Amino acid sequence: MVKWTVIQKQRLQELGASAKQLANSFNSEQERNSAYQKTERDLVDKGKEALLTYRQNIKKPALLDLESRLAQALISAGFAQVSTPILLSKGLLAKMTITEDKPLYKQVFWVDSSKCLRPMLAPNLYYILKDLLRLWPSPVSIFEIGPCFRKDTQGGNHLKEFTMLNLVEMGLPEKDRSNRLKELAELVMDAAGLKHYDLVTEISDVYGETIDITAGEIELGSAAMGPHVLDQQWDINVPWVGIGFGMERLVMVKEGYKNVQKAGRSLSYMHGIRLNI
Repeated sequence: MVKWTVIQKQRLQELGASAKQLANSFNSEQERNSAYQKTERDLVDKGKEALLTYRQNIKKPALLDLESRLAQALISAGFAQVSTPILLSKGLLAKMTITEDKPLYKQVFWVDSSKCLRPMLAPNLYYILKDLLRLWPSPVSIFEIGPCFRKDTQGGNHLKEFTMLNLVEMGLPEKDRSNRLKELAELVMDAAGLKHYDLVTEISDVYGETIDITAGEIELGSAAMGPHVLDQQWDINVPWVGIGFGMERLVMVKEGYKNVQKAGRSLSYMHGIRLNI
């Protein structure tokens, strides 16, 4: 039996062919090539129709729509939204124990010898929380949604530029931490339209033991609880819970994309639809 050529299969994947279409086999090269022309034409027509629907009806990328929905859900739940700088000092990174001997350090995009593009939101949130805990009554509940950057392993689930949602609640009773963490995970997953997920205990280079939010084999978020050894760097000594979510991965799972690039900021896709058609 004759299969798609490598180039044909790659093109059909780019156009969003189904697993069944990609697995097709044929009796001859002529039959295969005829089928390829028809399949490609059908997928191109489908993509053009989807782009027209986006222009006329949707008009907002799934990533930005999710940002809006999650922000509204968290604000309605009593959280305050914050916005912090994208440039991060080397000193703040070191406070997260991300030093030259750590794997994550090698993934950092450095702007100069003392500043980098932030690989995570946590250092800035720690920085402002030490003041907010002094200025506001507890618990202090804040969140941020914003871009982060890592020289990450390229693959279907990774991006060099990605969007994080970090939420943290500090100063709550220590006995309530586990239940509160589950409540907040459910709040975000409901707002993202994802009903099926698991909480799995894992080990992190930065936080030690974490609780990951997963859908199948895809990690969507990672949670931690304090007091934590990192808190000492910021003079924080209250119980807390926090979760960081990868926004593009939430979109990828919700929309059924096989590649997270369809969900991110892109010059190749719009609302998950290939532009090169």
